[in-house]
Amino acid sequence: MLRGKALPASTHDQRLLDTRGSVDWLHQDPWRVLRIQAEFVEGFGLLAELGPAVSVFGSARLRPGSPHYDLAERVGRGLARAGYAVITGGGPGIMEAGNKGANEDGMSVGLGIELPFEQELNSHLDIGISFRYFFVRKTMFIKYSQAFVVLPGGFGTLDELFEALTLVQTGKITRFPIVLVGTEFWSPLMDWFRGTLAAEGVISPDDPDLLYLTDDPEEVVRMITEAHREGGRRLEERAALEAAEEEAGT
Repeated sequence: MLRGKALPASTHDQRLLDTRGSVDWLHQDPWRVLRIQAEFVEGFGLLAELGPAVSVFGSARLRPGSPHYDLAERVGRGLARAGYAVITGGGPGIMEAGNKGANEDGMSVGLGIELPFEQELNSHLDIGISFRYFFVRKTMFIKYSQAFVVLPGGFGTLDELFEALTLVQTGKITRFPIVLVGTEFWSPLMDWFRGTLAAEGVISPDDPDLLYLTDDPEEVVRMITEAHREGGRRLEERAALEAAEEEAGT
Protein backbone atom coordinates (compact mmCIF):
# COMPACT_ATOMS: atom_id res chain seq x y z
CA MET A 1 0.00 0.00 0.00
CA LEU A 2 1.26 3.44 -0.95
CA ARG A 3 -0.06 6.72 0.42
CA GLY A 4 0.54 10.44 0.09
CA LYS A 5 3.84 11.38 -1.53
CA ALA A 6 4.67 7.72 -2.18
CA LEU A 7 1.79 7.41 -4.66
CA PRO A 8 3.08 7.05 -8.24
CA ALA A 9 1.99 9.53 -10.90
CA SER A 10 0.16 6.83 -12.89
CA THR A 11 -1.40 3.42 -12.32
CA HIS A 12 -0.30 0.06 -13.72
CA ASP A 13 -3.35 0.07 -16.03
CA GLN A 14 -2.40 3.49 -17.40
CA ARG A 15 1.17 2.40 -18.07
CA LEU A 16 -0.01 -0.81 -19.71
CA LEU A 17 -2.46 0.93 -22.05
CA ASP A 18 -0.49 4.09 -22.87
CA THR A 19 1.53 3.53 -26.07
CA ARG A 20 2.31 7.20 -26.75
CA GLY A 21 5.74 8.74 -26.48
CA SER A 22 8.66 6.50 -25.60
CA VAL A 23 8.79 3.01 -27.10
CA ASP A 24 10.19 1.56 -23.87
CA TRP A 25 6.86 -0.22 -23.41
CA LEU A 26 7.81 -2.49 -26.31
CA HIS A 27 10.44 -4.02 -24.09
CA GLN A 28 8.46 -3.85 -20.85
CA ASP A 29 5.26 -5.62 -21.93
CA PRO A 30 6.69 -9.17 -21.88
CA TRP A 31 7.60 -8.61 -18.23
CA ARG A 32 4.18 -7.17 -17.50
CA VAL A 33 2.71 -10.49 -18.65
CA LEU A 34 4.43 -12.17 -15.71
CA ARG A 35 2.99 -9.63 -13.28
CA ILE A 36 -0.48 -10.11 -14.80
CA GLN A 37 -0.06 -13.87 -14.53
CA ALA A 38 0.94 -13.50 -10.88
CA GLU A 39 -2.24 -11.51 -10.16
CA PHE A 40 -4.39 -14.23 -11.72
CA VAL A 41 -2.58 -16.92 -9.73
CA GLU A 42 -2.93 -15.00 -6.48
CA GLY A 43 -6.62 -14.31 -7.04
CA PHE A 44 -7.41 -17.88 -8.04
CA GLY A 45 -5.50 -19.25 -5.07
CA LEU A 46 -7.21 -16.93 -2.59
CA LEU A 47 -10.78 -17.52 -3.81
CA ALA A 48 -10.76 -21.12 -5.07
CA GLU A 49 -12.37 -22.52 -1.91
CA LEU A 50 -14.77 -19.62 -1.31
CA GLY A 51 -17.98 -21.53 -2.05
CA PRO A 52 -21.24 -20.00 -3.32
CA ALA A 53 -20.88 -16.22 -3.59
CA VAL A 54 -22.72 -13.15 -4.85
CA SER A 55 -21.09 -9.89 -5.93
CA VAL A 56 -22.68 -6.66 -4.70
CA PHE A 57 -21.93 -3.46 -6.63
CA GLY A 58 -22.73 0.19 -6.07
CA SER A 59 -21.30 3.66 -5.63
CA ALA A 60 -18.35 4.38 -3.36
CA ARG A 61 -19.82 7.86 -2.81
CA LEU A 62 -23.00 6.82 -0.97
CA ARG A 63 -22.09 6.98 2.70
CA PRO A 64 -23.72 5.77 5.95
CA GLY A 65 -27.09 7.42 6.43
CA SER A 66 -28.01 7.11 2.77
CA PRO A 67 -31.08 4.91 2.14
CA HIS A 68 -29.05 3.04 -0.49
CA TYR A 69 -26.28 2.34 2.05
CA ASP A 70 -28.77 0.92 4.53
CA LEU A 71 -30.39 -1.16 1.80
CA ALA A 72 -27.02 -2.57 0.72
CA GLU A 73 -26.25 -3.55 4.31
CA ARG A 74 -29.56 -5.44 4.54
CA VAL A 75 -28.86 -7.13 1.19
CA GLY A 76 -25.43 -8.26 2.38
CA ARG A 77 -26.88 -9.60 5.64
CA GLY A 78 -29.64 -11.51 3.83
CA LEU A 79 -27.26 -13.09 1.34
CA ALA A 80 -24.91 -14.19 4.13
CA ARG A 81 -27.77 -15.78 6.06
CA ALA A 82 -28.79 -17.61 2.89
CA GLY A 83 -25.34 -19.17 2.70
CA TYR A 84 -23.63 -16.91 0.16
CA ALA A 85 -20.30 -15.19 0.59
CA VAL A 86 -20.59 -11.53 -0.38
CA ILE A 87 -17.98 -10.09 -2.75
CA THR A 88 -17.62 -6.35 -3.33
CA GLY A 89 -14.99 -4.01 -4.71
CA GLY A 90 -13.74 -3.65 -1.15
CA GLY A 91 -14.04 0.12 -1.00
CA PRO A 92 -16.32 2.57 0.86
CA GLY A 93 -19.96 3.40 0.25
CA ILE A 94 -22.23 0.66 -1.05
CA MET A 95 -19.30 -1.78 -1.10
CA GLU A 96 -18.61 -1.19 2.58
CA ALA A 97 -22.31 -1.58 3.39
CA GLY A 98 -22.57 -4.93 1.61
CA ASN A 99 -19.44 -6.19 3.37
CA LYS A 100 -20.66 -4.90 6.73
CA GLY A 101 -23.97 -6.72 6.44
CA ALA A 102 -22.32 -9.97 5.35
CA ASN A 103 -19.57 -9.78 7.98
CA GLU A 104 -22.07 -10.32 10.78
CA ASP A 105 -23.30 -13.74 9.64
CA GLY A 106 -21.09 -14.98 6.82
CA MET A 107 -18.03 -14.51 4.64
CA SER A 108 -17.19 -10.99 3.47
CA VAL A 109 -14.77 -10.49 0.56
CA GLY A 110 -13.29 -7.35 -0.99
CA LEU A 111 -11.54 -7.17 -4.37
CA GLY A 112 -9.90 -3.76 -4.49
CA ILE A 113 -8.19 -1.94 -7.35
CA GLU A 114 -5.23 0.41 -7.65
CA LEU A 115 -6.52 3.93 -8.40
CA PRO A 116 -4.81 7.32 -8.93
CA PHE A 117 -6.35 8.47 -5.63
CA GLU A 118 -6.19 6.75 -2.26
CA GLN A 119 -8.84 4.11 -1.57
CA GLU A 120 -8.24 1.60 1.17
CA LEU A 121 -10.03 -1.69 1.64
CA ASN A 122 -12.85 -1.25 4.12
CA SER A 123 -12.69 -2.73 7.62
CA HIS A 124 -15.53 -5.27 7.23
CA LEU A 125 -13.65 -7.97 5.30
CA ASP A 126 -12.70 -11.55 6.07
CA ILE A 127 -10.75 -11.78 2.80
CA GLY A 128 -9.28 -8.83 0.93
CA ILE A 129 -6.98 -8.37 -2.04
CA SER A 130 -6.05 -5.38 -4.20
CA PHE A 131 -5.40 -5.74 -7.92
CA ARG A 132 -3.30 -3.64 -10.28
CA TYR A 133 -5.32 -4.47 -13.40
CA PHE A 134 -9.06 -4.01 -13.86
CA PHE A 135 -9.42 -6.95 -16.22
CA VAL A 136 -7.89 -9.37 -13.70
CA ARG A 137 -10.25 -8.09 -11.01
CA LYS A 138 -13.25 -8.40 -13.33
CA THR A 139 -12.36 -12.01 -14.03
CA MET A 140 -12.42 -12.74 -10.28
CA PHE A 141 -15.89 -11.18 -9.90
CA ILE A 142 -17.28 -13.28 -12.73
CA LYS A 143 -15.48 -16.53 -11.94
CA TYR A 144 -16.33 -16.71 -8.25
CA SER A 145 -19.85 -15.20 -8.20
CA GLN A 146 -23.09 -17.01 -8.86
CA ALA A 147 -25.07 -13.77 -9.16
CA PHE A 148 -24.67 -9.98 -9.30
CA VAL A 149 -26.63 -7.54 -7.15
CA VAL A 150 -26.36 -3.97 -8.44
CA LEU A 151 -27.34 -0.99 -6.33
CA PRO A 152 -27.21 2.66 -7.47
CA GLY A 153 -23.80 3.69 -8.74
CA GLY A 154 -21.86 5.53 -11.40
CA PHE A 155 -19.60 4.58 -14.29
CA GLY A 156 -17.80 1.78 -12.45
CA THR A 157 -21.07 0.19 -11.37
CA LEU A 158 -22.49 0.48 -14.88
CA ASP A 159 -19.32 -1.06 -16.30
CA GLU A 160 -19.71 -4.15 -14.11
CA LEU A 161 -23.44 -4.35 -14.84
CA PHE A 162 -23.05 -4.25 -18.62
CA GLU A 163 -20.12 -6.65 -18.59
CA ALA A 164 -22.19 -9.26 -16.74
CA LEU A 165 -25.26 -8.56 -18.86
CA THR A 166 -23.29 -9.05 -22.07
CA LEU A 167 -21.81 -12.33 -20.85
CA VAL A 168 -25.28 -13.64 -19.94
CA GLN A 169 -26.83 -12.40 -23.20
CA THR A 170 -24.15 -14.10 -25.30
CA GLY A 171 -24.27 -17.33 -23.30
CA LYS A 172 -20.73 -17.03 -21.96
CA ILE A 173 -22.14 -17.57 -18.48
CA THR A 174 -25.39 -19.32 -17.57
CA ARG A 175 -27.62 -19.58 -14.50
CA PHE A 176 -26.42 -16.11 -13.49
CA PRO A 177 -29.12 -13.84 -12.00
CA ILE A 178 -28.53 -10.08 -12.19
CA VAL A 179 -30.65 -8.12 -9.71
CA LEU A 180 -31.03 -4.34 -9.85
CA VAL A 181 -31.90 -2.91 -6.43
CA GLY A 182 -33.62 0.48 -6.44
CA THR A 183 -36.65 0.72 -8.73
CA GLU A 184 -36.70 4.53 -8.83
CA PHE A 185 -33.02 4.67 -9.77
CA TRP A 186 -33.00 1.87 -12.36
CA SER A 187 -36.45 2.20 -13.95
CA PRO A 188 -35.35 4.89 -16.46
CA LEU A 189 -32.60 2.54 -17.66
CA MET A 190 -35.08 -0.34 -18.04
CA ASP A 191 -37.44 2.00 -19.93
CA TRP A 192 -34.58 2.91 -22.28
CA PHE A 193 -33.82 -0.77 -22.86
CA ARG A 194 -37.41 -1.48 -23.84
CA GLY A 195 -38.42 1.82 -25.41
CA THR A 196 -35.25 2.58 -27.37
CA LEU A 197 -32.89 -0.38 -27.70
CA ALA A 198 -35.53 -3.04 -28.23
CA ALA A 199 -37.62 -0.69 -30.38
CA GLU A 200 -34.62 0.01 -32.61
CA GLY A 201 -33.92 -3.71 -32.88
CA VAL A 202 -30.40 -3.51 -31.44
CA ILE A 203 -31.32 -5.95 -28.65
CA SER A 204 -33.88 -8.75 -28.57
CA PRO A 205 -37.29 -7.90 -27.08
CA ASP A 206 -36.74 -10.34 -24.21
CA ASP A 207 -33.19 -9.20 -23.36
CA PRO A 208 -34.39 -6.80 -20.62
CA ASP A 209 -35.92 -9.84 -18.91
CA LEU A 210 -32.37 -10.96 -18.09
CA LEU A 211 -32.55 -8.41 -15.25
CA TYR A 212 -34.59 -8.54 -12.06
CA LEU A 213 -35.73 -5.28 -10.43
CA THR A 214 -36.71 -4.84 -6.79
CA ASP A 215 -36.47 -2.68 -3.66
CA ASP A 216 -36.81 -5.56 -1.18
CA PRO A 217 -33.67 -7.23 0.25
CA GLU A 218 -35.64 -10.39 1.01
CA GLU A 219 -36.80 -10.54 -2.58
CA VAL A 220 -33.18 -10.17 -3.74
CA VAL A 221 -32.28 -13.34 -1.84
CA ARG A 222 -35.41 -15.15 -3.02
CA MET A 223 -34.78 -14.27 -6.69
CA ILE A 224 -31.22 -15.56 -6.52
CA THR A 225 -31.95 -18.76 -4.61
CA GLU A 226 -34.92 -19.60 -6.83
CA ALA A 227 -32.91 -18.98 -9.98
CA HIS A 228 -30.19 -21.31 -8.72
CA ARG A 229 -32.69 -24.01 -7.72
CA GLU A 230 -34.29 -23.79 -11.17
CA GLY A 231 -30.88 -23.96 -12.80
CA GLY A 232 -30.02 -27.01 -10.72
CA ARG A 233 -33.24 -28.75 -11.74
CA ARG A 234 -32.52 -28.08 -15.40
CA LEU A 235 -29.04 -29.53 -15.07
CA GLU A 236 -30.43 -32.66 -13.41
CA GLU A 237 -33.07 -33.04 -16.14
CA ARG A 238 -30.45 -32.60 -18.86
CA ALA A 239 -28.15 -35.14 -17.23
CA ALA A 240 -30.99 -37.66 -16.92
CA LEU A 241 -31.96 -37.13 -20.58
CA GLU A 242 -28.37 -37.56 -21.75
CA ALA A 243 -28.03 -40.72 -19.67
CA ALA A 244 -31.27 -42.12 -21.14
CA GLU A 245 -30.16 -41.33 -24.69
CA GLU A 246 -26.79 -42.95 -24.08
CA GLU A 247 -28.45 -46.08 -22.67
CA ALA A 248 -30.86 -46.25 -25.60
CA GLY A 249 -27.97 -45.90 -28.01
CA THR A 250 -26.15 -48.85 -26.50
